[in-house]
Amino acid sequence: MTAANKRPLYRIPSQGKISGVCAGVADYFGFETWLVRIVTASIFLLGGYGIVFVIYIALWMILDIKPAEATAAGIHKDIEIKKKIWQSGEPAQQALRDVSYKFRALELRLRNLERHVTSDSFDLKRQIDNL
Repeated sequence: MTAANKRPLYRIPSQGKISGVCAGVADYFGFETWLVRIVTASIFLLGGYGIVFVIYIALWMILDIKPAEATAAGIHKDIEIKKKIWQSGEPAQQALRDVSYKFRALELRLRNLERHVTSDSFDLKRQIDNL
């Protein structure tokens, strides 16, 4: 079994065009959202409109909206590299840029922290607190 089977299936209205069903399905299976939308629209237009419509409405009513904490965790989630065109994730160059940006931001934070800890005002405040 894959890791996708352990995660719950949600709707993601913030990433969706109608109700976020395709975005939720794409997130669950690790596909690109545009690919799920194209497959859904293709099946709909090629004569499967009844079954697609019924399944979409059923999923819209059954699936819960993705909780805010799960969405917020997505902001700080690990960087996933796209290995195949249909998989979700970032291309390798974009992932490298994101990692570089994160390390640069961490380095700036560390410099500011070090500057604060080695400043005279920090020593003075620390001595006053020890009195």
